[in-house]
Amino acid sequence: MFINRRVVTWAVAMLLIVMISGCKSRFEKLRASNNIAQKYQEAIKYYNNKRYSKAQILFEDLMQRYRGQAEAEDLYYYMAYANYYLRDYTAARYHFKQFTDTYPNSARTEECRYMGAYCYYLESPKATLDQEYTYRAIEALQLFINLYPSSERAKEAGALIQDLRDKLEAKAFTNAKLYLDMGLQDDYRAAVIAFDNVLRDFPDTKYAEEMEFLSIKAQSLYAGQSSLRRREERFEEVIELYSKFVASYPESRFRKDADKYKADAEQRIAEAKKLMAEFSAAQRRQETAQLPAETAAPEVSTSN
Repeated sequence: MFINRRVVTWAVAMLLIVMISGCKSRFEKLRASNNIAQKYQEAIKYYNNKRYSKAQILFEDLMQRYRGQAEAEDLYYYMAYANYYLRDYTAARYHFKQFTDTYPNSARTEECRYMGAYCYYLESPKATLDQEYTYRAIEALQLFINLYPSSERAKEAGALIQDLRDKLEAKAFTNAKLYLDMGLQDDYRAAVIAFDNVLRDFPDTKYAEEMEFLSIKAQSLYAGQSSLRRREERFEEVIELYSKFVASYPESRFRKDADKYKADAEQRIAEAKKLMAEFSAAQRRQETAQLPAETAAPEVSTSN
């Protein structure tokens, strides 16, 4: 009985191997076949059954055979979608573009142009990475809207663009905050400039309130590390940023901390003025002490 079980197990295993080998060999025979009509029909079957890898291989072979014929349009179309469903968005985008370039008057051209732009959208990385593909996606989606302003997909494209802009906005805000976190004097000034750039590039940004507050903080830290000669003017800028912030967000959740930065700036300005006055007076005394007696009281010149 034990031997019979082993025999049955071995037989089943061999049958599976034969079946798998048979399936593989049938596909390879189909791929190598010169019967392009049969290959075309089988490729469509693979595609409809969501066996996109095999469909893609056959489509690639067939595209050369059907170049310039009526079937070629379907092949370009299915080839693009096969790559799309396989999540090879770079290849899919390439084939969608090929379709729009080759068949500009096709009923499918609008769809393929949108899908090409959408592939760029899908290739856009998370906000912490390089955003080249995000910019390309925005450009492609905006071009679609310009070409098909009345299309139902135009609204979808607009929503995708907003999503991509939100990502760029988040990255710009994170980069600006990074300067503030680095803790060096030049970095504090760079943070103020970076926050201002983000506010200019994204005037409706949801981070506006926080960025305007952080600009006050960064400028205060920058001024505090400045030389005595530049300290007064730089703390004056803190007060200017504070005034702008309070005018825009009088009930801000950052108001209490902003008030502290303003009060500190006023105190530091008063201290800077006092120290500068004392320094100037000491410098004048030193210069006077170094003058020869005969030049201590020079005559007033009457020349121009």
